[in-house]
Amino acid sequence: MKPRITVITLGVEDLEVSLRFYRDGLGFPTQGIIGQEFEHGAVVFIDMQPGLRLALWPRASIAQDTGIAIGSSCPTEMTLGHNVSSKAEVDAVMTQAATAGATIVKPAHDTFWGGYSGYFQDPDGHLWEVVWNPQWVENLFDH
Repeated sequence: MKPRITVITLGVEDLEVSLRFYRDGLGFPTQGIIGQEFEHGAVVFIDMQPGLRLALWPRASIAQDTGIAIGSSCPTEMTLGHNVSSKAEVDAVMTQAATAGATIVKPAHDTFWGGYSGYFQDPDGHLWEVVWNPQWVENLFDH
């Protein structure tokens, strides 16, 4: 197996609510809900950077597909990182997320390692970290 991820799927309770949050609130490009003609097939795909998609799929559909019962989840099991090129951009994204309906878990702040970050949760509790890392700026944004 090669160290590569092509799809990150988030289990959601209400696909319409999640679609509005990501598409309308955060501005993520998507064709909307597809696959509704299939039982347990309704899904939203969002194109991220080349080679990566974010999928929003109802938790009930994931449970049906995998055979694993829906259980309780803990938001600290995983975070999604969104790196930006400045402290001001962290603040702007956090404001956009809050306006879209996100719960601000930890406002943007200076970090112990020299960066600047904040955390928000989407409507299903998935944690996003918006971060400016001064050591990553050249590597991420100069290509």
